Amino acid sequence: MRIPPRIVSVTALAAALLIGGPVAATASAAPAAPVSYSVTAVGEICYSALPSQAHDTLDLIDKGGPYPFPQDGTVFQNREGELPQQSSGYYHEYTVITPGSDDRGARRIVTGDKSQEDYYTADHYASFDLVDHGC
Repeated sequence: MRIPPRIVSVTALAAALLIGGPVAATASAAPAAPVSYSVTAVGEICYSALPSQAHDTLDLIDKGGPYPFPQDGTVFQNREGELPQQSSGYYHEYTVITPGSDDRGARRIVTGDKSQEDYYTADHYASFDLVDHGC
């Protein structure tokens, strides 16, 4: 299974996450009215604060698998709109094993195409925290 490329662009990610209100953008090809985008608020979590199973999942992602579930590595659609809006195929999801669960459980890592753009959710996409790999 192919892992999405991770390109370093921390500045763009930080800018997208730190802007608190609507962002105005204009098309450069022709004069147009500004388009408003709402940037979703995402929390942050230190890598060291993640459960050990999330560390295992991130290690598997870095190695390219093998993954425990066939859904791992599939495109995450962001239907809930909790993550910053991106084109289809930008995000991919991976299961974080939940001890004692009979199924995949609610915990996931969702990756973006940028380097170390990893989001953790413990509540099945109701909220996300960007993983800070530096702490």
